[in-house]
Amino acid sequence: MKSVTARLAFVAVTGLVGTGALAQDGPRVVAVNYPIQYFAERLLGDAGEVIFPVPTDVDPSFWRPGISDISLVQGADLILLNGAGFATWVDRVSLPRSRTVTTGAAIEDQLIVTESITHSHGDGGEHSHEGVASYTWLDPTLASLQANAIAEALTARGLAEDGDVADRLAVLQSELAALDDTTRAALSPLQGAAIIATHPRYHYLERRYGLSMTSLEWDAGAMPTQDELAELSEAVTETGAQILIWEAAPPAEAMEAVAAFGLQSVVFPPLAHAPEDGTMLEALNVSVAALAAAARGAGN
Repeated sequence: MKSVTARLAFVAVTGLVGTGALAQDGPRVVAVNYPIQYFAERLLGDAGEVIFPVPTDVDPSFWRPGISDISLVQGADLILLNGAGFATWVDRVSLPRSRTVTTGAAIEDQLIVTESITHSHGDGGEHSHEGVASYTWLDPTLASLQANAIAEALTARGLAEDGDVADRLAVLQSELAALDDTTRAALSPLQGAAIIATHPRYHYLERRYGLSMTSLEWDAGAMPTQDELAELSEAVTETGAQILIWEAAPPAEAMEAVAAFGLQSVVFPPLAHAPEDGTMLEALNVSVAALAAAARGAGN
């Protein structure tokens, strides 16, 4: 698959995206996050191409697409949104309604309302977590429903053979069901136990498996400030938590600093971007195993 950078460079030279004149071997699908891309690739197979255009160093929730990015999206045969407020840019860009599908539409009655917390990260500008929790795929049962919505979108538009998509969907949903079973068994010792997360990404994981999480507002993968460590110390005192979940691996000294509070550290990428190794399901299994190991280390 061509790199996104190469593709955008080609778009800039030809100026043909959105006109239907750009040559391609099959349908082009655009996804707003990695899980949607992963599901669509699994279901589409070799029939077309699935593009996730967000740079790896940018939070997909708050990405600001440029003109060429918008042209790329608007020229796609199918645009797959997550819903639940994920990807704020979609509310500011005109998207072709007939080719845009919100994969979370079928789970709107299961979305989690969140508190209003406004803050900023790096160059992303100030933003808020007000509204609903958006990392829906961390509950495999919701992810399965989103995969089903993608399958329906592909077949309804004739982008892939119905039978092929149905067969692939059955395999994918079986794997998601297996992940759900494995996660439930692995995390059962943690039901009701206090856990602290460095960012509010894990609402659906928490609800699905009966966890109890307190969320902080730390930059992903960064060394926490002294004020943040003081906040963490207060949270440990209030909750009695023995496990801290990091959304990205921090510097070694950060791990050492939180260990002083008696915390077991677990790196659990929420996977809005692709994992460094393996697939979405493989990465989730690794993270769940790490969380279960931390529970054993904490005596749960």
